[in-house]
Amino acid sequence: MAALIETRDLTLHFGGLRAVDGVDFTMQPGEIHALIGPNGAGKTTFVSLLSGRRSPQSGSILLDGLDITRLLAHSRVRLGIGYTFQITSIFPRLSVFDNVALATRSRSAAKLSKQTHAALARVGIDALATQEAQTLSYGHQRLLEFAMGLALHPRLLILDEPTQGLAASEIEVFKSLVRSLAPKTAVLLIEHNMDVVMDLAARITVLNFGRVLATGTPPEIRANVAVQEAYLGA
Repeated sequence: MAALIETRDLTLHFGGLRAVDGVDFTMQPGEIHALIGPNGAGKTTFVSLLSGRRSPQSGSILLDGLDITRLLAHSRVRLGIGYTFQITSIFPRLSVFDNVALATRSRSAAKLSKQTHAALARVGIDALATQEAQTLSYGHQRLLEFAMGLALHPRLLILDEPTQGLAASEIEVFKSLVRSLAPKTAVLLIEHNMDVVMDLAARITVLNFGRVLATGTPPEIRANVAVQEAYLGA
């Protein structure tokens, strides 16, 4: 099967810091893939390159074989790459409905309303549609951001630390939501909660000092001595 997203020798340095250092990476359509590693390993910088929020110094990014390396973020959104942020990124004074409506690409009012309510219903917060976003609990704000990502109908949804600050019951809801996206949507999960990673991911890539330390299935990663020393054993 052809890769949905692929990077070749992707590189971005900040002075002497090699944030992303020659990374080769692939994801298949519909795959749930986790990206893990110690703090400062380059995970957020790497997904910023994938989403177009940063530009690499060298290397390439391919989406379904199309070179998107120099495309701006909004162009990548139109091609089907969605990204939710490590820190909740919503419009606090807008209603829950309006937050999602802004992410919906439809110009038809009727279709926009239908798509917005569908995204809210999928994450279980449609009943809060008229509420001001800043009044939501933290967990509901994360679900709102998830709905904003779903409203883009992404082929690839990048989730950066999505379970940070969530209660155990909210994490279970999140895992069910992620599983429900396959096989239509591939999910790249940047996550420190290893129970979530091992439970959800078909494959895991480990970054360390900006480079790929290992890629494999959850059992392979758990058994990898180098990964244990760099991250899991810490």
